[in-house]
Amino acid sequence: MRTSHVGSMLWTWLCLCLTVDALSLIRARERDIRASGGTEGRIARRRGDRTTAATINEGKWLNRVKRGWMWNQFSIQEEYTGTEYLYIGKLQSDMDKGDGTLKYVLSGDGAGTVFVIDENNGDLHATQRLDREEKSYYTLRATVVNKRTGHKLEPETDFVIKLHDINDNEPQFSQEVYTGSVPERSDIGTSVIQVTATDADDSMYGNSAKLVYRMSHGHPYFSVDPDTGVIRTALGPEDMDREQREHYQVDIEAKDMAGQRGGLTGVTKVNITLTDVNDNAPLFTQTIFQFSVPESSKTGTPVGRIRATDKDIGQNAEMFFTIANGDGMDMFDISTDKATQEGVISVSKPLDYERKRSYTVEIQVRNTKVDPRYPSTSSKGMATVRIGVEDVDEAPLFNKASYLMEVKEDAAVGAAVGSVSALDPDAAHSPVRYSIDRRTDMDHLFNIHPGNGHVFLLRSLDREENAWHNISVIATELDKPLQTSHVPVFIRLLDINDNAPTFAAVYETFVCERTKVGQRIQTVSAVDADEPASGHRFFFSLAPEGNNRSNFTVRDNGDNTAGILTRGSSYNRLHQSYLVPVVITDGDYPMQSSTGTLTVRVCSCDRDGNIELCNAEALTSSAGISTGALIAILLCAIILLMIVVLFTALKRQSKQEPLIISKEDVRDNVVSYNDEGGGEEDTQAFDIGALRHPESAAALEDSAKQRRDIVPTDSLLYPPGRRGTTAPSCLVSGAQAAALARDNADVREFINQRVLENDCNPTAPPYDSLATYAYEGAGSVAESLSSLGSVSSEGEQDYHYLSNWGPRFRKLADLYGAEDGDFC
Repeated sequence: MRTSHVGSMLWTWLCLCLTVDALSLIRARERDIRASGGTEGRIARRRGDRTTAATINEGKWLNRVKRGWMWNQFSIQEEYTGTEYLYIGKLQSDMDKGDGTLKYVLSGDGAGTVFVIDENNGDLHATQRLDREEKSYYTLRATVVNKRTGHKLEPETDFVIKLHDINDNEPQFSQEVYTGSVPERSDIGTSVIQVTATDADDSMYGNSAKLVYRMSHGHPYFSVDPDTGVIRTALGPEDMDREQREHYQVDIEAKDMAGQRGGLTGVTKVNITLTDVNDNAPLFTQTIFQFSVPESSKTGTPVGRIRATDKDIGQNAEMFFTIANGDGMDMFDISTDKATQEGVISVSKPLDYERKRSYTVEIQVRNTKVDPRYPSTSSKGMATVRIGVEDVDEAPLFNKASYLMEVKEDAAVGAAVGSVSALDPDAAHSPVRYSIDRRTDMDHLFNIHPGNGHVFLLRSLDREENAWHNISVIATELDKPLQTSHVPVFIRLLDINDNAPTFAAVYETFVCERTKVGQRIQTVSAVDADEPASGHRFFFSLAPEGNNRSNFTVRDNGDNTAGILTRGSSYNRLHQSYLVPVVITDGDYPMQSSTGTLTVRVCSCDRDGNIELCNAEALTSSAGISTGALIAILLCAIILLMIVVLFTALKRQSKQEPLIISKEDVRDNVVSYNDEGGGEEDTQAFDIGALRHPESAAALEDSAKQRRDIVPTDSLLYPPGRRGTTAPSCLVSGAQAAALARDNADVREFINQRVLENDCNPTAPPYDSLATYAYEGAGSVAESLSSLGSVSSEGEQDYHYLSNWGPRFRKLADLYGAEDGDFC
């Protein structure tokens, strides 16, 4: 009890101390507020007063140390126009004792330019004109430093300078010109458009930004809501008619200061259009229309156009026309031209002047879309249209658009096929002459009587060749040959049973050497070029001549097919084939029949009846090559061979060019060499240098290359002496040729050697080159008779040896051997 009482007393004393401390803080705060009364009530709060909370540390009490400085939130009015700086307020620190040791320092937004501070007493001024619409407040920072030491005595503290608004901005509309629309005949108060204006002034301060709307021009058609700016119609439906007036212009003002005197005003224009509604019915421009049309006009030919007007526009003015009554309802049609909204009357049936010369119809016009709100639009405009038919000289008119005729295919020449009829529709009723357009009957199968139009046959017909014939008949007025008309005539040939049935295909039939009696080896069917009305019915049977000796029998299946059955159980494969004659008969009248022969081949089969091997004829047949095809192939081969032989013979008979081209070209050495070698690949062509330098023949022979344009033979593959002794004289080795060339350098020996090689060489021409060699005999003992060397020969010549050559040269010896004095 005693301990708890002591504790309660201790807590009471502690609470009392805290209460006294709190009261002291409140009184100090009140003194500060009274001290700052010169700031014109703009002191907002006290910052920087720091209190150190009482805490218990090691059983000792720590008292709060009061320190800090006063700061304000300031407000000034925008657009100040005075000549001196505008005083804003005063900054004061608790550390300032008034002894001039402190200095106030300002920083932040606009410090030093827009705002300045007296560093001694903390007075704050604005240096220039401020606009709230550009910037509504400024945030600055202030501190206090010791002038002597430069140390901060207070931490930097933020404060705000707020600009108070004045009404210096007029309302601005979002658009300079508004465009709106409203349907015509709208009720009073129908919303048209809303205009909106804004004011840059402060809407939270006074009435500078509070707007009121009013209409300065546009009465009495429209009105505007002063608070929202919504424009509405002010007149009733009867007064807002688009057909009377379509466009309106309205002027709207927006005034601030809630519309009070002295407020600023903004103005805008609103263009309002009345949109169309379908409140008018279409009407014809006249009540009676008259047109004329030739009687020869074809279906769809335009007759004329009628016009109706509608005060509405767009889709509300679209209209359609109908023929409501009259004697020409079936003869004419009417449609609407979408581009011009006109009614187009056209011919719907052929006209005939001789039958009716004029028509009268009642035309009705209506809107395509009707507005149920306006009963007047459901009314129908009416007009009368009179159409006259003009007479035209017309061509003959057939009583049918086309004709269908039938005739049997076995009808005799001159038989009637059918008839056509045409009349002149004009009042004169000129006679008509008929003819056939021969471009449709090139074969002249039909003809027509020119007077009565009867069609008859000129030639016999065959349905199996052509079952239908389409011709064109021409009708011409006798008095007016240019007036003609055509009509198609379709002639169908009726079938008669004049063709015998035949096999439906070429059957390749085989039978095994070992089979069963009654085994079916083939199923056959038939075809018939005829077409009986009741359908085909074929009967199959074995020909009478094959009943006794045939190895096969025929069974009619009753469904236009038949089975070929075996009569025996064994057949000889060496037997080429068996022939089975089958009689095929049709079921029509007169009955026709034919005999088809079926060829049956014998083949060896396995136990399951599968074919393994057939005779040669069967194999040839199964390969699909017929005897006719083999003969054709053989004839083609013979023709190609004859062409090759003829070409070769003509080439050999070609005339060779002479060795010496000109007889007057006489020289010491005459060489003629014609080579039609193998071009770039021919390396064996004769070299004229070998004649001029015989000693190089051996080297050329050793270095000779094999021709690349021929196939080597045995004579080139084996050396001499290894192939037998069939032609040893034709083989000359390279060493022998060289020795011969060295022993005798005469050209004759060299040419003889070449001739011998070409005669014995199987790869030598004629292939693709021609080598020609000519020899004029051994060298004359009189040496050269040319006068080319006479210049260098100054000694006397002995010509007596010419006497030994015979009588023909003796005279020549006496002539050349005589002395010069003998001729004197």
